[in-house]
Amino acid sequence: MAQEIFPGRFTADIGRDTVTVFLIGMRANRWWKLGRVAKVASAMPTMMQHLAKNPDAGLLGSEQWFGRTTILLSYWESPEHLRRFAADRDSPHLGPWRKFMKEFAGSGDVGVWHETYQVPASGIEVVYNGMPLFGLAKATSHTPVGPGSNTAKQRMSARARSADPAPTKSQHMSF
Repeated sequence: MAQEIFPGRFTADIGRDTVTVFLIGMRANRWWKLGRVAKVASAMPTMMQHLAKNPDAGLLGSEQWFGRTTILLSYWESPEHLRRFAADRDSPHLGPWRKFMKEFAGSGDVGVWHETYQVPASGIEVVYNGMPLFGLAKATSHTPVGPGSNTAKQRMSARARSADPAPTKSQHMSF
């Protein structure tokens, strides 16, 4: 299925003070044990389908790559949303995680990993040139680069300014 390519330069209008970035993946340490690798990998599509059907779970969007080491890059509303999904007995995460720990952990056949980052909007700078909807712009809002957002420095500065609260009357000094 062909994706629409957006000619020109675009950025993301995040529309929030922070974004939680969650990276997760697995590695086929013993790729010849394909059956065991497939059992671990088979849990992720069910989780992603569940999250797509339940937007209140807090997943904003994701991208995924496959290889000997897989990676799923996902954007969440907050760390709390992510932790709530991971611990929810009714979500499709807890059961597969417990199964992995019981049947695979320590075997060396398959490795799993994750990293979580809570990123302030003022620390985010993104640009996409000649790309389909992708990454943070796909998860939030895809916006053309324009006056005041032409350079990485301008985009970063604009986010920093929008993240700073307006000065209060007592913070203004008159001379």
